[in-house]
Amino acid sequence: MFSNISQTLLVLGLLALIIEVLILGCSTLVLLFFGIAMLLTSGLIYIGIIDANWISTLSTLAIITLLLTIALWKPFKKLQNKPAKTDVNTDFAVITFKLEKDLLPSERYTFNYSGIQWLIKADTTIAKDVTVKVVKKEVGVFWVEPVDSSMR
Repeated sequence: MFSNISQTLLVLGLLALIIEVLILGCSTLVLLFFGIAMLLTSGLIYIGIIDANWISTLSTLAIITLLLTIALWKPFKKLQNKPAKTDVNTDFAVITFKLEKDLLPSERYTFNYSGIQWLIKADTTIAKDVTVKVVKKEVGVFWVEPVDSSMR
């Protein structure tokens, strides 16, 4: 292990990347930068740019890890913090029903569906006894529009 520094760094670098990506899901980024630095240092030793001794190896490893962290920390953190905005499109809430009272955008209207009181919202006023369909779902909210658009 200590006689083949290049191969040892290669194996440890791959192991660090596997742990970071597969087990931790790129949540810490520390092992990612350290693993990449180990692979780069291994390559530099293999092609002969740095000597194969522990002092130059550890120095190069520390410098490359520091440079990668400085250069890539903010971009990777921005990628991690982007919320994935997806509309929920399931068969659960593909429903139609008849309004029991007028639905005004400014007033609260609730509807009991599957044992839950859902807040019903619409962009326009919809009259009582009009059949509506759910067109968009949010947490606790159904957005509806008339089934026949001429009945608005």
